[in-house]
Amino acid sequence: MEPHEAPPMELLLLADPSVSVIEGYLERGECYIALVEREVVGVYVLLRTRPETVELVNIAVVEHLHGQGIGKRLVQHAISTAEVQGYKTIEIGTGNSSLHQLGLYQKCGFRIIGVDRDYFIRHYPEAIFENDLQCIDMIRLAQDLTTDLVCLPPVGMNQE
Repeated sequence: MEPHEAPPMELLLLADPSVSVIEGYLERGECYIALVEREVVGVYVLLRTRPETVELVNIAVVEHLHGQGIGKRLVQHAISTAEVQGYKTIEIGTGNSSLHQLGLYQKCGFRIIGVDRDYFIRHYPEAIFENDLQCIDMIRLAQDLTTDLVCLPPVGMNQE
């Protein structure tokens, strides 16, 4: 996105229910959008957290296009962007209840590096539920960008 463009807040809210949290990292990060026929269908935000480290802090796809591989392409684009920008590590955090996302990130080469216990209890005033589970802990994942890992399709699936 260009600095003068308004971010797709409705889409960002699919991945993070707090407008104030989103506004905080949008001020410090870079927002990227995916377009299909001029329609915004996906978004992610990269945020520099430490020297040589960037975090993918929000990634979302419009609901009617879930399961089409757009999320995987956004993750791949974020990894490529971080590499081109010279980062050595890319990190991501997701909720303990985000089962699909945890699988996607691991297929794309991220490895679990820790758990921030009670993160969502401490940082969000209302309980968040997903997949019939309360989102309580943040699962932290990272990928070393100095190795050559790629997103792999599930066994038996055709590549997109």
